[in-house]
Amino acid sequence: MAQDYDVVIIGAGPGGYNCAIRAGQLGLKTAIIEKRGTLGGTCLNVGCIPSKALLHASELFEEANKNFKSMGIDVGSVKLNLDQMMAQKDDAVSGLTKGVAGLMKKNKVDVHEGTGRIKGKGKVVVTSDEGTETELSAKNIVIATGSEVTPLPGVEIDGERIISSDQAIGLKSVPKKLVLIGAGVIGLELGSVWRRLGSEVTVVEYMDRVLPTMDGEVSKTAKKLFEKQGMTFKLSRKVTGVEALKTKLKVSTEAASGGDEETLDADVVLVAIGRRPYTEGLGLDTVGIETDKRGFIPNDHWKTSAEGVWVIGDATTGAMLAHKAEDEGAACAERIAGKAGHVNYDAIPNVVYTFPEIASVGATEEQLKEAGRDYKVGKFPYMANSRGRTNHQTDGFAKILADAKTDEILGAHLIAPHAGEMIAELALAMEFRASSEDVARTCHAHPTLSEAIRQAAMGVEGWTMQM
Repeated sequence: MAQDYDVVIIGAGPGGYNCAIRAGQLGLKTAIIEKRGTLGGTCLNVGCIPSKALLHASELFEEANKNFKSMGIDVGSVKLNLDQMMAQKDDAVSGLTKGVAGLMKKNKVDVHEGTGRIKGKGKVVVTSDEGTETELSAKNIVIATGSEVTPLPGVEIDGERIISSDQAIGLKSVPKKLVLIGAGVIGLELGSVWRRLGSEVTVVEYMDRVLPTMDGEVSKTAKKLFEKQGMTFKLSRKVTGVEALKTKLKVSTEAASGGDEETLDADVVLVAIGRRPYTEGLGLDTVGIETDKRGFIPNDHWKTSAEGVWVIGDATTGAMLAHKAEDEGAACAERIAGKAGHVNYDAIPNVVYTFPEIASVGATEEQLKEAGRDYKVGKFPYMANSRGRTNHQTDGFAKILADAKTDEILGAHLIAPHAGEMIAELALAMEFRASSEDVARTCHAHPTLSEAIRQAAMGVEGWTMQM
């Protein structure tokens, strides 16, 4: 007999489990399906969380090796214990996955282990690892299956020497030479981890700049900072193949436009050219849903073309970010319950957890120019920030873009330590459609890194005070 639910969610990542929690809070009988052995999806198990654990640990390792002495801290020889670094990462992941499981129980959400697929209107089949099938019936089905690593044609990932981000968080030793394919967020974060731990990192990027989707000035500055830290970049180039020899890998590259061939030696090759929606095998055809050319499921306020079927997170269009999926999950549950769920896509922050961190929200200068929008720019360097100077962390800047007539903040971009925390102030300002003057006249504690945001806001109208 089929089990009856108000909501069945396929996928227990940030979008899925937040949708389940909110649905449970709203009194809806809810079930969630997850094929992985633990809840939390890619983000919690092999993505956001474990990578941040390694970024934090590797940053401390580099700080102790390179900067403690100049600050009057003598610690002697600092050695890497990679096994312990991986163990503390795994411990953090384990604790958080158990926490998600606890939240399911707290909110009376039934968890079904296995692979979910739609089987016609209002029906979902869960197939266990052993092949046993369980049928669930639901008034509403939410697709929250997330995304998977985008493969690179001609380069086969073997999981040992040619790897994706999934394996990059669990290498058993530090590769002497690491070739990173892709200069996006995931690649630069993981490249930073292994560079700090001793790898010689070379980045091959098809586009002509790093972090191609971010503000151009941010991209240009970030490249200089990464080069200063020791990374080598091969921009406007593509990888055409990887040959696995007994003792090394040979990476064949050429100019993005063709020709100008160059071969790079590597011990490990990390393929990080992006992610693609995980929408295969979901039984979409049984309810008449078609994906777009890239595999995304179209939506109208998370409703698909099929009655009673919804979609959130990486499986649909928009930024592939865990917090975007979380917001959509909660809003989708509210819509199902008849409430006014809403997500402001113009105020979703994006963060690169390198050092310094890079964070943005809203429009880039390039986007404003393309839209023909008149705007003003306020910018303040961390070289002139009191806390930055005292902490010996002077790289980067705060930058605010505001409408030339109304002064409404249209975008903000930070390169600074803890930028991922500080960008929330500007996301909140944009959520309330604040002006740059609103931020400029908001008192900030002194001395703090966030003062640079205030000074940048002052700079929009030309009254910056600190230098």
